[in-house]
Amino acid sequence: MSLGSSGPMISSSNGTCSSCKSKVEETGWMPRHMIVKDECENILGVVPLYLKSHSYGEFVFDHSWADAYYNFGARYYPKLQCCVPFTPVTGPRILIRNTSFKDQVFDIMVSALKELAAKSQLSSLHITFPSENEWQKLKEGGFLQRIGMQYHWKNRNYKNFDEFLMDMKQSKRKNIRQERKKISVQNLTMKRLRGYEITARHWDTFYNFYRNTTDNKWGTPYLTREFFHKMGSKMGDQVLLVVAEEGEELVAGALNLIGGDTLFGRLWGCQPRAYYPSLHFEACYYQAIEAAIELNLNTVEAGAQGEHKIQRGYMPVTTYSCHYLINTSFRKAIEDFLVRESTQVRLVTKLLHESGPFKEGIQQIQENEALT
Repeated sequence: MSLGSSGPMISSSNGTCSSCKSKVEETGWMPRHMIVKDECENILGVVPLYLKSHSYGEFVFDHSWADAYYNFGARYYPKLQCCVPFTPVTGPRILIRNTSFKDQVFDIMVSALKELAAKSQLSSLHITFPSENEWQKLKEGGFLQRIGMQYHWKNRNYKNFDEFLMDMKQSKRKNIRQERKKISVQNLTMKRLRGYEITARHWDTFYNFYRNTTDNKWGTPYLTREFFHKMGSKMGDQVLLVVAEEGEELVAGALNLIGGDTLFGRLWGCQPRAYYPSLHFEACYYQAIEAAIELNLNTVEAGAQGEHKIQRGYMPVTTYSCHYLINTSFRKAIEDFLVRESTQVRLVTKLLHESGPFKEGIQQIQENEALT
């Protein structure tokens, strides 16, 4: 297979998932996926791409950039967004078939993305949570680099939860044990469900929990009830649903997905007006750790934000994003801002590792891993 003398063919797709309607034009996500084929119609590369009228559901925050554009009398939206919607997980964003000329295809796709933004008279193009390798290559393509921070738990070949606790400082270990004891005192039972164990009743109830969370946080409930049912039927054992029961009643739940060697924490919710001390920590963090140990997974990614995760064993790691801005004046201003922001993020990451919850030897290992 080769590119051929006529070069690759680049097309876009505006297909949507008609059965679940979670990301459609009405919610500000207009699909503009890019597909690159050779002269024989073989797909060489794909880019998940959206034309967006807002910045929600991305987990890399540029609202202040939009405000600056508007204050100057310019329009920031719509913009092009390359990402997995509602998913702050690092991974390849420019998906390329493994061929001898894959680097050439990568460069062609990056050029096509920039050309699309310019021809469409858009303010910008954003690629969020790419791999570090993509992040470096996109800098060569004229993208501004940005870093962020998440909190991940690392499995050091622990045999059980208590073995993990022994790596922590005594005060942190004591606090976690006290938090976990509160669950049984409240007559709550925790269960981890996978595959066929998750019934339609579980999904209907979890959807209500999800709506309660979005309502309380003034968020937009992008995901539909049908989405959860479809995900459960399609992904099987890759879905881990942690539920809390009080008697026969489901009172809270945390949705996790399993991919490769990682457990990804995605959503949490509970009954309206219900409050159970420490249940959020148990369902989202401690049950995830126990599951990772049980399934021999290396990492738990507990989602974006939340410094409270540090005291529970989740340490800072660096995330990446790339930004291409058409207006040269704004590009320079944002470039200067990103230099200052990156310096601050790196400093905070270092300080958080130095003051972390683990014993000194373990803490040093954690810090070294974060810096490499």
